[in-house]
Amino acid sequence: MATAPTSASVMSVPELEIVIVSHGAGELLKRCLASLEAFPATTSTRVTVVDSGSPDSTPDMVEREFPGVRLLRRQNIGFSAANNVALRDSPAAAVLLLNPDTEVYAGTLDAALARLRADPGIGMVGVKLVTESGELDHACKRSFPTPLSALAHFTGVGRREGSAGTLSQYRATDLGDDDAGEVDAVNGAFMLCRAEAVREVGLLDEGYWLYMEDLDWCHRFWDAGWKVFYDPAGVALHVKGASSGKRRRLKQEVAFHRGMGRFYRRFDAPEHNQLLNAAVYAGIGAKLATSLAISELRRRA
Repeated sequence: MATAPTSASVMSVPELEIVIVSHGAGELLKRCLASLEAFPATTSTRVTVVDSGSPDSTPDMVEREFPGVRLLRRQNIGFSAANNVALRDSPAAAVLLLNPDTEVYAGTLDAALARLRADPGIGMVGVKLVTESGELDHACKRSFPTPLSALAHFTGVGRREGSAGTLSQYRATDLGDDDAGEVDAVNGAFMLCRAEAVREVGLLDEGYWLYMEDLDWCHRFWDAGWKVFYDPAGVALHVKGASSGKRRRLKQEVAFHRGMGRFYRRFDAPEHNQLLNAAVYAGIGAKLATSLAISELRRRA
């Protein structure tokens, strides 16, 4: 079985760089790194952890228990900016952005790499993400949201079994969970990217502090002519929501909704009239207010 390199200083330029941004996700990150050690890719690999201002001893744990991992310590500069720290200087031919609340299995990395190598037009590959209960994390394959599909998704109508395609399209229901194919977007928890495509498309937009940066990046990949592909031949665990908390805190809640507005303003608003745009922005604001009110009620309960 292939083993991960033990020191970045003694290895040649890696074919694959795995970038993990962590903010106080110590136990989850430990499990993630252990899975990478147990099930490495059969190619030269460098693992880089960007610690984004962890308030605990997470970076010390990485140094102590995973000496072969490159550790970069930064302030809490946001998810996009922290990933970009590693993306800017990566010499690898392929870069995997991996969340700390994921775990890879035997063959996960090789399956994704095989798909990337199979078609030079593919710029990004995502794998099948499953939750701890074994259910599909439907965000692993998505269509770009429209005002109608977003409304259906957040109200739960689009998530019902048998929902019409216009209502459920955010979850890319036209592609089976176990079928490989092109999709609008994959989940930021596992995004394997061709370095050539990253250089052409550009880095993650640091205007997104947290959330929506993955959808934005996928859209820009397609806009630049690079395919985004979902391949269930690779499977990874995603402890969904664990790295940012089961309930979004105030700053996270605001960042999520600002990200929604930023995405819509960039890609959809130019194609729609001002009345619809005003309604969409008002809807985002109303959803934020509702989410904050629910969070406050739960806090007091």
